[in-house]
Amino acid sequence: MLRLGRREFGAHEPVIMAIVNRTPDSFYDRGATFRDEPALARVEQAVAEGAAIIDIGGVKAGPGEEVTAEEEARRTVGFVAEVRRRFPDVIISVDTWRAEVGAAVCEAGADLLNDAWGGVDPGLAEVAARYGVGLVCTHAGGAQPRTRPHRVEYDDVMADILDVTVGLAERALALGVRRESIMIDPGHDFGKNTRHSLEATRRLGEMVATGWPVLVSLSNKDFVGETLDRPVKERVVGTLATTAVSAWLGAQVYRVHEVAETRQVLEMVGAIAGWREPAVARRGLA
Repeated sequence: MLRLGRREFGAHEPVIMAIVNRTPDSFYDRGATFRDEPALARVEQAVAEGAAIIDIGGVKAGPGEEVTAEEEARRTVGFVAEVRRRFPDVIISVDTWRAEVGAAVCEAGADLLNDAWGGVDPGLAEVAARYGVGLVCTHAGGAQPRTRPHRVEYDDVMADILDVTVGLAERALALGVRRESIMIDPGHDFGKNTRHSLEATRRLGEMVATGWPVLVSLSNKDFVGETLDRPVKERVVGTLATTAVSAWLGAQVYRVHEVAETRQVLEMVGAIAGWREPAVARRGLA
């Protein structure tokens, strides 16, 4: 059972997390949702298309201009409060590695802290415990926030992923974060080259076997682009293929840009696997 905000999800119930970037320089949408009204319209569309979680980020993952904690909070806290007011039942996640920002967004109504940088600020898990919210525990290969990997090596990338993410999850549990509100994420592209991310996908079942719900953040990432030699705007097909494989292997939560397309992929995989019934079944029955 996965429990986030007011919602509970069964073992084979896929969960879509829609990305809403409050940044002027995000790699994919180039600041399309930096201003409030386009961002709120994006939330409305994502919810209508089937997103259960809205993931709000105030700092792009890659290198760029410095964003202080104060500026990150300015971009996210008020927006979290407004989303909470307009969409009382949606699960609000905030993509941050900073404990001080985490506390501020929890005060504003966030339900989940998405720590994409592998616990670089150990206080963030303490914030999740204090406010009774969920936590995403991600493998970033020891990378510092907003840095790109350079000649990174692993003896066994999945062994390292398991050691780090399960360790972070167990620490969060010991601090008081609810077990059913903790997820682990292999951290595609974070502290990894393309071959590492492909192997992490291929061996995703090993993460699922730990019993912790697995979140994957695949959407239009560089490992997809390098695998297919496609620029950012031409990675949707590769992303959806990777989503289907991840779903078959048992991942539960999907952080995405394309909500409607992802939902169709997850429903199709679920029906093939026998986890859900077809939406309509008329063929050969008349």
